Amino acid sequence: MASSSGTSSGSSGLQNSGSEEDLQQLMDQRKRKRMISNRESARRSRMRKQKHLDDLMAQVTQLRKENNQIITSMNVTTQHYLNVEAENSILKAQMNELTHRLQSLNEIIDILNATNNGGCLGNPEESSYGFLGGIGADGFLMNNSWNNFSYVFNHQPLMASAADMLNY
Repeated sequence: MASSSGTSSGSSGLQNSGSEEDLQQLMDQRKRKRMISNRESARRSRMRKQKHLDDLMAQVTQLRKENNQIITSMNVTTQHYLNVEAENSILKAQMNELTHRLQSLNEIIDILNATNNGGCLGNPEESSYGFLGGIGADGFLMNNSWNNFSYVFNHQPLMASAADMLNY
């Protein structure tokens, strides 16, 4: 019996050591699988992070492009605005000049109408319209005053000068 128990204890010692080796191999295999799985998970995580970074860089590039287009558009619009503003100033100066000329012409018409209706200009020095001279019997101005007056109106420029634009 002693020998059979000795044999039996010897064989159970072999089974225990085989079982421990199997267990160790199983644990090593699980460890390797976990390590491979962790490496794969880390690789996927790095790829996601890289894709996200690439997407952000593409978005930055797109936003910079849009920003440059907006700045260019804004510069063009500002230049058009300045051109329109300068043209508006010139037109205002021309309008003021033409308004002044119209008022002067209306004053001349009023004088001519007053003369035709029996009014009298009297002496040119006494008249507020002394530059016109006298009006003859036929209703026309005497002493070439009309020629002088028309010369002034026909030879004045309609364009405003730079000094005129500063007033507006």
